Amino acid sequence: MQLDLNLLTALDALLEEGSVAGAAARLHVTAPAMSRSLGRIRKATGDQILVRTGRSMVPTTRALAMRAEVHALVQQAHQLLSAQQDLDLAALDRVFTVRWHDALTAACGTALIAAVHHQAPDVRLRLSAEPGTDDAELRRGEVDLESSSSAPTLADLRHRLVGRDRLIVAVRPAHPLTEGTLSLERYAAAEHLTVSRRGSLRDPIDDALTTRGLERRVVAAGPTAAFALQLALDTDLVVTLPDAVTRTARERLGLVSLQPPLPLPDVPLYLLWHQRYDDDRAHTWLRDLAAETVQALFTPRAGAQRALAHRDGR
Repeated sequence: MQLDLNLLTALDALLEEGSVAGAAARLHVTAPAMSRSLGRIRKATGDQILVRTGRSMVPTTRALAMRAEVHALVQQAHQLLSAQQDLDLAALDRVFTVRWHDALTAACGTALIAAVHHQAPDVRLRLSAEPGTDDAELRRGEVDLESSSSAPTLADLRHRLVGRDRLIVAVRPAHPLTEGTLSLERYAAAEHLTVSRRGSLRDPIDDALTTRGLERRVVAAGPTAAFALQLALDTDLVVTLPDAVTRTARERLGLVSLQPPLPLPDVPLYLLWHQRYDDDRAHTWLRDLAAETVQALFTPRAGAQRALAHRDGR
């Protein structure tokens, strides 16, 4: 019996997507072509693989049993066939999807695109907006590299700590908090804005205030750092957010940066990817370049430090 290894790739996609249309889109083939592949898989295995239940399709018992092994075989075949290939950046033709927090994209997305284009002119970057879901797209291979403030808990996701950002308070010029010493009580009494994709009106800062017997008034939640900074510029709202990744945006808007009047934990910044890319030389190049680009944000700038120290009265 002659085996077509392309059927393994098709079977892997069918079991991951749970539909002919989804598998076809994933492998960039037509639905009829994927349907024919499913027919050949059924003939080869003697099993239906996917059966219709109402408007959806569900895997058979045998399909569920073989899913993990099929996925592992496909990944091993990919690594086997690509392991000896030298990476020629000048000839590399590939599309990478990078999903970063909006503030991180604004801070160094331009630098990353420029660096990638300089080293590999035919590589294209797709900078994707960060959604409200977590790791599913990484695991499906739809996202190559992701940013996160926490390390992943799933065993098949890899991570690299690229920096730790401190929190900073941003207010408009001539805001009342810029006059005199920023005490804990004055900070808590101000009207605050949180940054949350899900619209949360509470974050760890509130927990830190609670331990000191204080409570701040959060009057709004913004979906992105860019929106929050613009609102801080146009109103008396106070926003507390990571320093390095928002520094350029704050300076462009002319916002005043103040040290928080209470100790707050640093915010870690991780890059995440799926283990399928561990031995992918092109992906390794991308994540190394991305790590270097992000880490440049955390290089101290003497002028900015002196200005902040002077503003804090040090």
